[in-house]
Amino acid sequence: MADKRMTPAQVVAQLQDGMTIGIGGWATRRKPMALVREMLRSPLKDLTLVAYGGPEVGMLCAAGKVKRVIFGFVSLDVQPFDNHFRNARQAGQVEASEMDEGMVQWGLRAAAMRLPFLPTRVGLGTDVLKLNPWLGTVRSPFADGEELVAVPALKLDAALLHVSESDEKGNCTIQSPDPFFDDLFARAAKAVFISCERVVPTAKLINAQTARLQPFERSLVTGVVELPFGAHPTASAPFHGIDVKHLADYNAAATPEGWADYQARFVDLPDHDSYIRACGGYGRLAGLSLPVF
Repeated sequence: MADKRMTPAQVVAQLQDGMTIGIGGWATRRKPMALVREMLRSPLKDLTLVAYGGPEVGMLCAAGKVKRVIFGFVSLDVQPFDNHFRNARQAGQVEASEMDEGMVQWGLRAAAMRLPFLPTRVGLGTDVLKLNPWLGTVRSPFADGEELVAVPALKLDAALLHVSESDEKGNCTIQSPDPFFDDLFARAAKAVFISCERVVPTAKLINAQTARLQPFERSLVTGVVELPFGAHPTASAPFHGIDVKHLADYNAAATPEGWADYQARFVDLPDHDSYIRACGGYGRLAGLSLPVF
């Protein structure tokens, strides 16, 4: 079977301007931040992001990479707002397509099932339809004749995900208690690139104890990148928690001068090890307390 191991640069080389990219994880948990930083160093632009957003959305907006964001929220958890995303949205620099969290899930599920849309009652009687004219309604063909919101399939050109462990073939596990919808991101995408805390032998993953932790099939995975602490500053339980201080410093840097300084200190670096050193080293990151929700 194919060895799917890649470098972050090789992953980003597969992405193109104008793509719709789904970024897995949940706010400040299991975001593929090392891959996002590689995107920040690239010339990519005009991207559409689909996410339950965290700092990856704010960073990509601050760097001018984003045309549109389709999202259920963008939050830093312990800090409700990502100031970089807020600035971009309030300035009209990005098209903000905000939906209910369940509607985003429904759009991903429709794409995963190769359906054009899925119906829901969510959004009826609210401004969701007025503020998102790309949504529509559909009437039940049965005797009830009920009018429902039609959530269109959120088809992804690529998905970027961070998992706990993987082998070189793309068999992987999510060992944290919050896998949420990464399986739908993977199934909705034409290409799936995963970063992981470590690459391990297949035998460690294919057994009765770990089978329930496998979120999707290896056949969906295009590339695997071994990046310990690759989710930092977001959490990757059970390996490390959220770096609250780093996120606070990042959020406070939401000015042109502040972003330029943050980018110089934490983005424009030669490699992942340099980033880890800039954040205090492997020992400090391993000691970050795990989140409790």
